[in-house]
Parts: sequence; structure tokens; C-alpha cells
Amino acid sequence: MSGFRNAVSRFHRNESGATAVEYGLIMALMTIALISALAATGDSTSEKWKGVADDVGGAMNSAGS
Repeated sequence: MSGFRNAVSRFHRNESGATAVEYGLIMALMTIALISALAATGDSTSEKWKGVADDVGGAMNSAGS
């Protein structure tokens, strides 16, 4: 029975699993932040390029007439 208690005691003191969980949580938060930043930047960039395409298309149409 003392072997079981020793094993449980060692398991309870072992913190390497907790460290892995902490790193996992940090990685998850960084991933969420990165996805949010890319989504916000992507919408803004898409609108800018759409404006450029419209301006170039208008210039080409007026140059051809």
C-alpha cells in the first residue's frame, strides 16, 4: 500500500504536465489573437484593393472612349 501512496505522492508533485497545459493555453490565446488580427487586416486590405481596381477600371474605360 505504501508503494501506491508513493506513486500518488510523486504524481501530485510532478508539475511538468501543468507546464505543458500552460504553454498550450498561451498558444491558443496567441492563435486567437493572430486570427483576429488577420481577419481585421484582411477586410481593410480587400476594400483598398477593390477601390484600386475600380479606379483603374474607370480610367481604362474613359481612356478608351
